[in-house]
Amino acid sequence: MPSRHHAAAAFDEPACAVNRAKDTTKRKAGCSKALTPGAAAGGCAFDGAMIALQPIVDVAHLVHGPAACCGNSWDNRSSASSGSDRYRRGFTTDLGELDIVMGRGEQKLFRAIGELVAKEAPPAVFVYTTCVPALIGDDVHAVCKAAAERFTTPVVPIDAAGFVGSKNLGNRLGGEALFEHVIGTLEPEEVRPTDVNLIGDFNLSGELWQITPLLDRLGIRVLGAITGDARYRQVAMAHRANATMLVCSKALVSLARKLEERFGIPWFDGSFYGIGPTSAAIRTLCRLLVERGAPADLVARADALVAAEEAKTWAAIQPYLADLRGKRVLVYTGGHKSWSLVTVLQELGMTVVGTSMRKATDSDRVRVTEAMGHGEAMYENIAPKEMCRRLKSGEADLLMSGGRSQFVALKAKVPWVDVNQEKHGAQAGYAGMVGLVRTIHQSLTNPVWDDVRRPAPWELAPPAAQPVPFVRPVSDRADFEDC
Repeated sequence: MPSRHHAAAAFDEPACAVNRAKDTTKRKAGCSKALTPGAAAGGCAFDGAMIALQPIVDVAHLVHGPAACCGNSWDNRSSASSGSDRYRRGFTTDLGELDIVMGRGEQKLFRAIGELVAKEAPPAVFVYTTCVPALIGDDVHAVCKAAAERFTTPVVPIDAAGFVGSKNLGNRLGGEALFEHVIGTLEPEEVRPTDVNLIGDFNLSGELWQITPLLDRLGIRVLGAITGDARYRQVAMAHRANATMLVCSKALVSLARKLEERFGIPWFDGSFYGIGPTSAAIRTLCRLLVERGAPADLVARADALVAAEEAKTWAAIQPYLADLRGKRVLVYTGGHKSWSLVTVLQELGMTVVGTSMRKATDSDRVRVTEAMGHGEAMYENIAPKEMCRRLKSGEADLLMSGGRSQFVALKAKVPWVDVNQEKHGAQAGYAGMVGLVRTIHQSLTNPVWDDVRRPAPWELAPPAAQPVPFVRPVSDRADFEDC
């Protein structure tokens, strides 16, 4: 069970600008928000830890708890793998009422680890603590240590019971587990001066594969992928990299900081969304590597690569720009996309009428303000009714959001583009930028919008004939007048 000190320590983050600005009392209180009762996904620390670590594709991820904990949180991100599919299989100890009442949780966990090692032969087993074993007091750490010695396979305890805090805290606790139990346990066969770590990229829809070919052309090897399309060995050898890029994921900033403090690996925060941010990230990565002993011509080669890729990308999206320029967009997502998408859309000549700041940090807000020139168009949450009203009134020509908001756009008869974790197309890097522009163009120019906005046939029918007023015959009228 995670100690209270272990969870509280995750809130004390010197690399977080928000944390540094707090006094001692507020810092101890942490930055977690109240959980949503009954939330099945996205609402607890366990779910956050799963999201952060499940993309390590060859590891056996074992959920210690009731089957529902595994089922409700499993594979809720489209992280792609170029090899093993073990990470797509759900393993759980399936604790039942008798296991809880009779105190058989630890024995069941030990047997489950042995069965996993025998049948799957994974390089490691990750054991996720959920609320139930944490409440009944199962010593998961002791079981994992005994199982690792018995089955000669690394068994890593993940202290992230759901009630500990929010999904964001779970992300951070997952990174802490990697730093404490995995990173530094293996050595690479060859150490290169151009080895790097990418932290916080989960290879959603294969986005990492839009970036690694560019790095390959510069001779840069992603030694530590944390955690998109990663192997256990990669994570274990991350301490031998010469530079770290934090890919738009403030939840793992403590991991980047600790790698610098313990192993001297410099890091920076960057983005691979958009042409300009991608170019800036590549240049910064190369500059850090040169400072650490990489060939001096690496920066010049990066400049040449960036220039060529930018020219090719602009040429590819040129046919679409005339239709996109001046279009108004409402961005309703969160985190780093609150500002990175603003930059992307502005590069295309589009106007951002508003962007949500859910799960965003103060630094994200600063970047939005710098990109837009003001901070008036930042929103925390927009109720569906209000969003629908704004879209129907014509404030935006396009909604870019997650899947839960698509029905609001459809009801308002406004084009919609998925930019959340469930999306089915890669949007990172230069190639991802081309794909995103095509998707936006297809949505905006789809002829279906003219059809659904056109009045229905019965609305175009002529007005019904008015009843003819009754007029008395002349003779009757005369009689009436004579009375």
